[in-house]
Amino acid sequence: MLPLVLAERSGARLLLASNEQRHSEGYCAMYDICGQRTDGKVLNCPYGSPAVKPDELLSSKIQSLCPTITGNVCCTEEQFDTLRSQVQQAIPFLVGCPACLRNFLNLFCELSCSPNQSLFINVTSISKVKNNSTVNGIEFYITDAFGEGMYESCKEVKFGTMNTRALEFIGAGAQNFKEWFAFIGKQAAPNLPGSPYAITFLPSAPESSGMKPMNVSTYSCTDVSLGCSCGDCPSSPVCSAMAPPTSSKGGSCSVHIGSRKAKCVDLALTVLYVVLVSMFLGWGLFHRRRERNQPSRMKPFSNVADHGELDSVSRHKAESLPMQRLDDANQTRTGVQLSVVQGYLSAFYGKYGTWVARNPILVLCLSVGIVLLLCVGLIRFKVETRPEKLWVGPGSRAAEEKQFFDNHLAPFYRIEQLILATIPGSTHDKPPSIVTEDNIKLLFDIQKKVDEIRANYSGSMISLNDICMKPLGQDCATQSVLQYFKMTPKNYDDYGGLEHVMYCFQHYTSADSCMSAFKAPLDPSTALGGFSGNNYTEASAFIVTYPVNNAIASEGNETGKAVAWEKAFIQLVKDQLLPMAQSKNLTLSFSSESSIEEELKRESTADVITILISYLVMFAYISLTLGDTPRLSSFYITSRVLLGLSGVVLVLLSVLGSVGFFSAIGVKSTLIIVEVIPFLVLAVGVDNMCILVHAVKRQPMDLPLEGRISNALVEVGPSITLASLSEVLAFAVGTFIPMPACRVFSMFAALAVLLDFLLQVTAFVSLIVFDFLRAEDKRVDCFPCLKVSSSYADSDKGTGERRHGLLTRYMREIHAPILSLWVVKMIVISAFVAFALASIALSTRIQPGLEQKIVLPRDSYLQGYFNNVAEYLRIGPPLYFVVKNYNYSSESRQTNQLCSISQCDSDSLLNEIARASLTAESSYIAKPAASWLDDFLVWLSPEAFGCCRKFINGSYCPPDDQPPCCTSAPCSFGGVCKDCTTCFLRSDLHNDRPSTAQFTEKLPWFLNALPSADCSKGGHGAYTSSVELKDYERGVIQASSFRTYHTPLNKQTDYVNSMRAAREFSSRVSNSLKMEIFPYSVFYMFFEQYLDIWKTALINLAIAIGAVFVVCLVITCSFWSSAIILLVLAMIVVDLMGVMAILRIQLNAVSVVNLVMSVGIAVEFCVHITHAFMVSGGSKDERVKEALSTMGASVFSGITLTKLVGVLVLCFSRTEVFVVYYFQMYLALVLLGFVHGLVFLPVVLGLFGPPSRCVQVEKQEERPSVSSQP
Repeated sequence: MLPLVLAERSGARLLLASNEQRHSEGYCAMYDICGQRTDGKVLNCPYGSPAVKPDELLSSKIQSLCPTITGNVCCTEEQFDTLRSQVQQAIPFLVGCPACLRNFLNLFCELSCSPNQSLFINVTSISKVKNNSTVNGIEFYITDAFGEGMYESCKEVKFGTMNTRALEFIGAGAQNFKEWFAFIGKQAAPNLPGSPYAITFLPSAPESSGMKPMNVSTYSCTDVSLGCSCGDCPSSPVCSAMAPPTSSKGGSCSVHIGSRKAKCVDLALTVLYVVLVSMFLGWGLFHRRRERNQPSRMKPFSNVADHGELDSVSRHKAESLPMQRLDDANQTRTGVQLSVVQGYLSAFYGKYGTWVARNPILVLCLSVGIVLLLCVGLIRFKVETRPEKLWVGPGSRAAEEKQFFDNHLAPFYRIEQLILATIPGSTHDKPPSIVTEDNIKLLFDIQKKVDEIRANYSGSMISLNDICMKPLGQDCATQSVLQYFKMTPKNYDDYGGLEHVMYCFQHYTSADSCMSAFKAPLDPSTALGGFSGNNYTEASAFIVTYPVNNAIASEGNETGKAVAWEKAFIQLVKDQLLPMAQSKNLTLSFSSESSIEEELKRESTADVITILISYLVMFAYISLTLGDTPRLSSFYITSRVLLGLSGVVLVLLSVLGSVGFFSAIGVKSTLIIVEVIPFLVLAVGVDNMCILVHAVKRQPMDLPLEGRISNALVEVGPSITLASLSEVLAFAVGTFIPMPACRVFSMFAALAVLLDFLLQVTAFVSLIVFDFLRAEDKRVDCFPCLKVSSSYADSDKGTGERRHGLLTRYMREIHAPILSLWVVKMIVISAFVAFALASIALSTRIQPGLEQKIVLPRDSYLQGYFNNVAEYLRIGPPLYFVVKNYNYSSESRQTNQLCSISQCDSDSLLNEIARASLTAESSYIAKPAASWLDDFLVWLSPEAFGCCRKFINGSYCPPDDQPPCCTSAPCSFGGVCKDCTTCFLRSDLHNDRPSTAQFTEKLPWFLNALPSADCSKGGHGAYTSSVELKDYERGVIQASSFRTYHTPLNKQTDYVNSMRAAREFSSRVSNSLKMEIFPYSVFYMFFEQYLDIWKTALINLAIAIGAVFVVCLVITCSFWSSAIILLVLAMIVVDLMGVMAILRIQLNAVSVVNLVMSVGIAVEFCVHITHAFMVSGGSKDERVKEALSTMGASVFSGITLTKLVGVLVLCFSRTEVFVVYYFQMYLALVLLGFVHGLVFLPVVLGLFGPPSRCVQVEKQEERPSVSSQP
């Protein structure tokens, strides 16, 4: 696919003129060829002569190319053959728009063969070549109308292979006809492309000269009869009549308030808040005034509103009274009316606690033994690190489309990349240009070292040349500015050094010397970065890309070679290339296809110390909080370090048991599971440990140990069960998330939390029994074999109970009274509702996505690479529109429904893509698509007479500048290809379209045809993997693709929106054309989840909260208390989303899992307080005070602080994902849970809490303590 420079050939088409020039009709200004330059370019004779009548054969040849030339001519047969051989290079670029092609040919036909040539051609300069006078310069008088008409008809014509305008190739990107003429007429230096002599285009001739400008009529591309496509002629009436492309970006609703603009949702929530607060304050004032006006009628216990049976045990026995039991002098006592489920749970835990206290060894051995049995599955433990297996669900549409693309076309190539950039002098300075001689030579040195890489793979040494992508089968398709020197250092000086680079920036499509080593033009925008517009000289970065062949999963051998080379490549960059760049005061960032996977593996060890410190801190805190108030004389007995350590071991066992179970059934683990779940389960499990120990410590000391254990389990067992089941359900809901990493995480976490709960109520209760027996037997903590004499056990005797701790006294004497004040209640409700509504407004600003930089360690070399990609790249990822089952038979219209050249439908796929590229800001399509179908139809066309040709025997004949037609430069006409003819005559085609048989026969020819100067439309290399030829003989091509590019995508939202826009576009076109079309880009597989991430998040949160509500309702049988818990949970989740928006935490599978988990974790802040409130007696304020006194301290010390100390350590993590998604989100969750559980919930319960479950029961007789019963 060699680009053209028609200007250099224009001189070859000029005819000789006489020394005595005569400017009149019927005379030539130039005729015949009198010599050639040293570089082989032919020169015309400057002798005027009358126009000559050609013979019949020459006349028919001229008519076939130049229908406006009739009668006499001013060109010989040799000149016409030269003209024909040169313009045939331009025909493939323009044949898609007949109007443009006709105008373009007329320009050179008139210049070369017009019988009135002397009227508009004036020879102004003559040179001597071997004593022959030859033309050295001419003036070409041509009207502006013709120039404007020709340019207007050609300016939008596309060259499919390069996704760019044809004028980039045949006009150096001219922006008007004068620039185009200037390019054509510029005289070229020896061995450089361009005209062999100067051509000056002038709009008018001097009146005295008798000359007049050439003014052949031009054809407009809007002429429907000429059939220019919409892509080549957007102003065509057929195209302009169509509806413009719709924008995929929907504007958000907003309201102007004065000079400010507010979102509708913000305004609506503000109004809602004012209404709610006004109603609440009005109700509060009314209620308060009514209370003051009515006499106080306080009852010691409120009546029971719920209709239910009294707990059978509390009706008949006093053995299993839950929580507080208050006796009075009037022979009555308080009983608790429990729900059926709570009754059974209380009865079960009462009996179970007694049994465990009597058989701790049996319980401990059985429970630990079962979990250890599950741990046997760890022998099959495997970690999944492949990104596509971690983040993409197997049933996803994107995964299926990728599989189709890989299997039917070709896997997307692997990318190895270097970005070499300059450093600005200061923060605000513009970085200097990278395009200097020293930097280019440094790039050659870097390239030499890359070429020398030899990676060992199964005993064979692999080089870049062994694995790189070779479009034409010879040279690597490396994208680098070094391609302007054919990747060869010695060519640097030979080609002109830095000046040649600057020249190629402007003529990369048209100059042979700028052609890459792999025989294709190199777009500077793919090899440079940090420039604006087309100002390539200001580029501040060289971007070197090595496309490497990829393989589908079943072809692991090829992938293994590439991975081995990539590891050697990364090591080379770190060891040698980085120091080389730094020595020149440059930055070098780099990446390979396997870099992310390798860095994720390294991440598994990056935070080991941080995680261990977190465990140690939590362990130390557990040991302190489980023990009694430290006393110097007895701390070594009252401390519970060994119990805390045993609890941590049980937590780790539950994690290992979960991992072991899933490993046994073949589920691979992930690095997040290995690192996060132990910490998570420890944070969750510690709560139950603290609550259980505190509950035992609250029991009267005069009871035997088994009685205290039994009463403690009766007191907290139901709420622990409720909280744990809610957590398990909340984690389990995460299994509905399609992303494998998060789904597996949720599975592992749910089972780990369940096992941890079971171990807490079995093994840990047994350990509590052992520990309290140790303490009562005055044995030293951690060294139970040592027994000391101490009076600590006698210190509380006679009191019958332990002294309340400082935190408990604070809750009872300060915290609860403050919250009971009406003013405080009003403020709390107003503030929390305000923050909840503000969080709803803020949550609409949360962006979907997961920055790759966050997932990687902070010291990863990919951090700098991703920053540089966003800063320097000026083109987006390739985008393919894949067509399934394209029916190319003559009976089908699908060919015209896809193509974009003449005779194609105006609403065809390729025309729609071109139209969408005009609104790139919403479609994210950067340019029209490269179309193998368009190029194939042009290649077949008889007008493109240098392309589809055949020998006399019917076999394929290549263009004249390719072997065997041309064996040495310069190519000569004749030889073995002299008798080649075009594949078809125009009469052989029906409406310029091949028949089914013609299409079937010639498509393989096209895909194997090498592009060259004589025929740039050859499909080999450019379209080799764009068409699947399997079973295509039946008239249906199962898979084919049309390539374009996305606009530069710098943010996660850009990737998500570009994918959404492409899918909406393909869906619309598919429905319109009744064809199956889908878009494919390499990143779609990883970003598909974000298209519906909000829907996924809301559904999973609704299920999680709903599951917790159902569990609460089943266990408590109280709709009112369950509704309050539901409200608080919803507010915590909403507030957490508001914090996410403030901290700019994105919405992705990780944060969705965290939100779902937050439901389970937040339950602990609610259920214990709510349960304690329900089973307390008195007024609502008194019950709140009692609940905060009994459970507030446990919630604060056992739940809030345990999570807090563990979370705080994560802020020192080296991996950003831990800091953002685990430290920040979990810290916010703990703080929000704390304030909601100990501030908002008590206020709500005090105002709207459910009736008490306490009732007055007549005291029958004094019974011995429950713990004393056998």
